This record gives sequence, C-alpha cells and structure tokens, in this order.
Amino acid sequence: MKRGAGQLINFRDNARRAIENPTLRRAMRHATESFRQKRSDAIVGIPFEEWREQASELRRTVIGDIKGYVDEFAVNATKRGAIVHRVKTAGDARDLIGAILKDNGAKNIVKSKSMVTEEIHLNKHLENLGLRVIETDLGEYIIQIAGETPSHIIVPAIHKSREQIGRLFCEKLSCDFSDDPTVLTNTARKILRQEFLTADAAISGANCYIADTGSIVLFTNEGNGRMVTTLPPLHIVVTSIEKALPSIENLPLLMRLLPRSATGQTLTSYLSIITGARMPGAATGAKQLHIVLLDNGRSEIAKGPYREILKCIKCGACMNVCPVYGMIGGHAYDSTYPGPMGVILSTLLNGIENAHPLLDATTLCGACTEACPVKVPLLKLLYELREMRVDKGYNQTVESLGMAGFGIAAKHAHIFQAGQTSARALWSLAGYLSPLTVNRLPKPTNRTFRRRFS
Repeated sequence: MKRGAGQLINFRDNARRAIENPTLRRAMRHATESFRQKRSDAIVGIPFEEWREQASELRRTVIGDIKGYVDEFAVNATKRGAIVHRVKTAGDARDLIGAILKDNGAKNIVKSKSMVTEEIHLNKHLENLGLRVIETDLGEYIIQIAGETPSHIIVPAIHKSREQIGRLFCEKLSCDFSDDPTVLTNTARKILRQEFLTADAAISGANCYIADTGSIVLFTNEGNGRMVTTLPPLHIVVTSIEKALPSIENLPLLMRLLPRSATGQTLTSYLSIITGARMPGAATGAKQLHIVLLDNGRSEIAKGPYREILKCIKCGACMNVCPVYGMIGGHAYDSTYPGPMGVILSTLLNGIENAHPLLDATTLCGACTEACPVKVPLLKLLYELREMRVDKGYNQTVESLGMAGFGIAAKHAHIFQAGQTSARALWSLAGYLSPLTVNRLPKPTNRTFRRRFS
C-alpha cells in the first residue's frame, strides 16, 4: 500500500521485506549485473570522462538560470503552435491536465513512460475523473496491469522475472501462459496497437526541452513513443523545469551519454524531436500540443546547497551500481525516485521530516558518484543530508546512543579493547535477539588487529 501524503516513509521495514524475498533478489541481481556490464562495454574507447565534464558544466549552467531557459522555451514553443503551461505544484498540474482532457472531450488516453506523471500521481487523478488511462511502454504496461508502481526509472518492471510476467499476462489478459519474451511482447503489442488507433489523447514525458527551438525531446527504445506522440489529436507533454538544454547544438552530447549510462546502448532506438503542433498538410502529429512545465519545489532546490541534484538526467546509472538498490529493488524506497539520486531528490521534494528514513539507503561507498554521467556529487549530497538528519534530531535514539558510546570507546584504548572482547562473547546472544540484522554481519574476529600488530 502506498503511503499518504505527509506520512513517514517506513524504509527499514520495507527493506526487510525485500531482503526476505528470494525471487526479487534474484531478479535484481541479474538485472543490475547485466546493466553494469553493458555500460562498461559501451564506454570503452571513447572520451567518456571528457564528455562527463562537458555535460556537468552544461547542466550547471542550466540550473543557474532555470527561469531564463523556461522563458525562452515558452516563447519559441508558442511561436511554433504549442501551448505552454507553467505550474507550481503537483496538484496544479493534475487539475490543469484533467481540465484540458475534459475540455476536449477525451475519454481514452494513451501514455508514454513519464516519471514526472508518476511523481504527481496523475493516473489515479484521471481515473477518478472517469477517464481511461493506458500505459504503453511495455514495462509500464506490465506494472499497470499488476497494480504496482515502477521500481526503476528506466526499467519499471526490473523486479519481475519473465515467469512472473507470463503468469500475470495469463491471469489478466486471458492468454495462454508463456515465459518467452518474444511471445509476451507480441501479446502486449496486439492489445496496445488498437489502443493507439482509438485514443482521444496522449500524455508523454520528455527527456529534455530545447530553449532556442521550442522543441521537446524523447529517448525511447520502443515504438510506442512515436505512436503516442503522432496518432492522437491531442498530446500533453509533462516535464519538469530543470530539464532544459540551451540549444539544439547541445543535444548530441546528451545523445552520447544518456543511452550508454541508462542501458549500455551507443544510441537509443528512437530519438524524437517534437516542435510544435501538426503543420498544415501533415499526415501525423497532434493537432493540439500542450506542454506542462512543472516546478514542484525545484526552484527552491536550485537556490539551495543541494542544487546539483537537479543536474541529474534520470538515466538510472546510479541505481545499477548501488549495492543497496541492487539488494532490495525500488519499491522499498516507497517513493517515485529510488536509488541514490532518488534518496536525495525524494528527501528534498517531500521534506526531511517525511523522508529521512531513506537516508539509511546508502553505504556511502561512492559508486554512484563515479557512475553518474553528469557528475552529480551524489556521495557528498548523501553525506550532507545525513548530517542534516542528525542536526535536526531525526536519527534513531538507539543509533545516537550507539555512536556516542563508540565515540567514548574510541578515545580510550582499554574501553575499546573490552568492547571487542565483549562483542565476541555476546555475538551469539545478539544474533538470537536480532537474527535478521546480526546474522548478516561478519562475526567479530578472534584475533584483533591490535593483537596481530603486537
């Protein structure tokens, strides 16, 4: 069950349940290992570090003047026939999109994958208005019919095995069981093709928007993105304000970095650049194009000490290398954005008072920082947010007492040595009292470093 707005995220209990799910752990291990290897192969022999530095500078420039780029984009997109809306909050965005659809008499809506619409819980709102919303990205379609939320920002159904998907399709779509990916894909394609042809409206996200041309850009690996953005007469794009590129000349840099970091591809399968509504005489394209630019707290983040999280291009690379995410998957975070970037962004968007348990979801190993294609200082931001949690008194009492005790022991050699001896003697008892926590930790050594050294 998803938590309500303003409720505390219960990360530790969520993580405990995930760790106890062997099917989930197998699926996560297979998927993350595969992505890591593909990414490693994709960056061999290219000036990847040079590109990272260029992208980092570009994103830093955008964050420094988000309002200016939004203004420029709005002018240029409007000139080309789009209708640009700027909205402050998630509620404003939901209300606006619902009103646009109602005003146009839209009943059946097809969607291309969009994490921003997940962030604002758009589907539930539209369904409450009596509208029918169908996700058309295969991964999103799978979790929609399963009644779940995405567990990865690039691969929403990463937590499911093909056997689980086969059983789900058999139950929900009344088809014969198969765990063959080709058969499953063809089953979904047959159903979704009719949805594309009969849809009244479409909703998509955008990987970026280009200020000097008024264009929005979509990176996709399935043909659904093209179908969604060209067939229905009404197209609503929902994206967040920090995703600007100053010029279309900046796009090739993103084209090199995003697919390699996300899925290990040298190029994405489909790159769509949409500029304005359908031109006179054109056969495809939306007759009405609405672009919703969502703030939802990002303007405030851009003014503060954690602004560099807004450099993130939502590639998912940090998740694929994170040992915590790789163990528990995305649902344990109980947030739209999981993984290292998600811990930071969710804490900032939802408030540390609601999201501070997520700050347990890191080993501070720094692998995420090394993997990030735009050099977001994830380790630094995680560390600083954990310091904030302590300063505001949100850390657990047991943890505070334990760290205070360790601080005293570390200052006095005889107390530290007594603690080592006690730990060896009491380890079995501790394992009995808290088996899930203690039994997963290495046992204290019989020969300490001090004894070896002496």
